[in-house]
Parts: sequence; C-alpha cells; structure tokens
Amino acid sequence: MSDTEADIVKVTQALTRVLLEKNRAYGDSATNPLRIFSKVDAGTGIRLRIDDKLARITNSDALRQNDVCDLMGYLVLLCVENGWVEYHPDEATIQFEDEDIGGYNDQYEY
Repeated sequence: MSDTEADIVKVTQALTRVLLEKNRAYGDSATNPLRIFSKVDAGTGIRLRIDDKLARITNSDALRQNDVCDLMGYLVLLCVENGWVEYHPDEATIQFEDEDIGGYNDQYEY
C-alpha cells in the first residue's frame, strides 16, 4: 500500500468515526429530522447544510479542516439519504434536476 493509499484509509476511517459519533449525538436528525422549525424533507435539509458550509468556506480567509470534514460528512449523509450505499463506478450516472419542468433531464455517465 502506498503512502497515499494509507492516508486515504486514515481519512475515511476518521470520517466514519466522526459521522457515527455525530449521528448518535444528534439523534439521527440528518435523515430523520424533528421538523420543529423546518418542514423540509431530509434530503433538502442536507442540501441546505451543504450550501451553508460552502458559503462558510467561500467567505472564509482560510480553508479549515473542520469545514472540509463537515462537508464530506454532509455528502456522505446525502448518499445515505438517497440510498446510494454501494458504489459501482461502471454503473454510476449523474442526474441533473431540471427545475423548470420539475423532472430530470439527460443522464451523464462518468
């Protein structure tokens, strides 16, 4: 295993630990929100958190490790919320929502 591969394992294992700890501390609120103040669905709530985190990163003078880890965590939660719990690169597609017609347009393979 190369040094880069070992570092990838370290980062993803640390992210997993943090996500599990936060999920327990927040009572699984990302995918099962209480909906006291906000009535949006879980997926929309996660995307709002991603937008807020990207705004913080954009408006900051320095890139902070905590912000990057939070962003990665929200992206993992978005995958979980969408049922994307397995990854098969040969079958992966990206769908872009077309807000004008409320549906999906072309699928792009990567």
